[in-house]
Amino acid sequence: MTAAPPATALLEVHNLSLFYGERCAVQDLSFQVRRGECFGLLGPNGAGKSSTLGCLAGLLNTWQGELQFGGDAIRPADDVSLRGKIGLVPQDLALYEDMTAVENLIFFARMAGLSKAAAKEGADRGLELAGLTDRAKDRVDSFSGGMKRRLNLAVGDVHEPPLLLLDEPTVGVDPQSRNHIFETLESLSKSGRTLIYTTHYMEEVERLCDRILIMNEGVALGCGTHAELATSIDQPNATLEEVFLNMTGRSLRDS
Repeated sequence: MTAAPPATALLEVHNLSLFYGERCAVQDLSFQVRRGECFGLLGPNGAGKSSTLGCLAGLLNTWQGELQFGGDAIRPADDVSLRGKIGLVPQDLALYEDMTAVENLIFFARMAGLSKAAAKEGADRGLELAGLTDRAKDRVDSFSGGMKRRLNLAVGDVHEPPLLLLDEPTVGVDPQSRNHIFETLESLSKSGRTLIYTTHYMEEVERLCDRILIMNEGVALGCGTHAELATSIDQPNATLEEVFLNMTGRSLRDS
């Protein structure tokens, strides 16, 4: 597994394990995310991607192991101060549909600890980010699926966290909204934001991610650039899909 030099690592995950009852969702997982990179988590259904993000975001607290953020040990579920440093864009939409777009953004900005003035500023930036400035005062229940996905992204980023976690942010969106999300994330990356991105889509990883961690059944199978992963299976010309299938197998994953 490729290790990041300590001086450049924003997030370090050491021996992370998580159980749901007797079922192991994540097993002894270790990786580092460098400042300013887009780090991909790639794996089939049930690989442990969402569970890993849940631990990092503070949604889950029964994990074992060690997390470090900026060199300091953290336990996100217990540390309120981390809410301003880590943002989450969940796979299931985290929006209040009976509220307007701007009301959602201001509410979540305030929840992240921003002042009223900063929350308003963040909401204005979020509306522009989502391409929804002209729909600011419309209720979310009137939005299309793509508009909701774009707003969901803006809500996760409204407080401009150093680390943004994205759990399959393009599920079910039209090509235009998908491309808008890609361009938004590329812009955030260029501004120095650190991203962790989970998806099933190889082309998304190839377009957005600097390095990739391939997981299966909660275990890390390989980590590095596309070229490094291809070389690790002795197929330097392999596509990312070929690398993925070589590492995770070809059997169907219906759960």
